[in-house]
Amino acid sequence: MSLNKAIKHKKEKRRPYRGAKAVDSTCRNHGSCDWCKGNRMHRNEKKALGQEQELKEYFKNGKEK
Repeated sequence: MSLNKAIKHKKEKRRPYRGAKAVDSTCRNHGSCDWCKGNRMHRNEKKALGQEQELKEYFKNGKEK
């Protein structure tokens, strides 16, 4: 059944999008707005910061020897 036919016969059950428009009116799941991207990338950014800190400690300790 096509979408237009489903709508005509009241078989379409999809609800209209009513997301958080305070952040970005064009934002969707996995969006590229800063808010969504920051939420999605938080774990990766924390891991990268941890790795940078480990490298700094490694080189700091290596130069003291």
